[in-house]
Amino acid sequence: MPYIRETIVTTVDRHGKVHIAPLGIIAERDGWIIAPFRPSVTLDNLSEVPFAIANYTDDARIFAGCLTGRKDWPTVPVDGCPVPRLDAALAHSVLEVVDVQDDGVRPRHFCRVVAEDAHAPFTGLNRARSAVLELAILVSRLGMLPREKVETEIAYLAIAIEKTAGSDEKEAWGWLMQRVNDHFAHEDAKGRDVHARPEGLVPPER
Repeated sequence: MPYIRETIVTTVDRHGKVHIAPLGIIAERDGWIIAPFRPSVTLDNLSEVPFAIANYTDDARIFAGCLTGRKDWPTVPVDGCPVPRLDAALAHSVLEVVDVQDDGVRPRHFCRVVAEDAHAPFTGLNRARSAVLELAILVSRLGMLPREKVETEIAYLAIAIEKTAGSDEKEAWGWLMQRVNDHFAHEDAKGRDVHARPEGLVPPER
């Protein structure tokens, strides 16, 4: 299995509009693979401006926020790069796309590391931050995973939140759990609607 580093990736379009997305970048040779799903803003941006910043941050709220409609995180310019980094990044890597392997689902962009820099100290591991990250990954796959698996995973991850979370992790967890609850409520409502209709009158999925 490949080594994957969970990051926040910043990209820009041709007009300089910044997009922030949580992505696992894949180690390959002396660089990294960025493989965004099709369609996505990150994919479009890389085709217009073939640079990205891999932001390494321990702020769990950013991962949770990007998946719950909260994407207005401060950025700062990076010397010699058209793409800014997150202000909250502990460190970052400037990545330049040098090769693209097209794919109908996830085109693979091989990137060389142009530059790297550190901005703040890493102050240690925290189980709650890891739990938020794992829940964020579950949220990104709600439409693909069985409800029982999601609920089982959440029950285990909640232990770390209860025992080790600070205010930031609790806030991030709450954002994600609201997304989970809304998803299941929507699924339950669809199920009730289907069972309430006479057989043969169920409208097709949109």
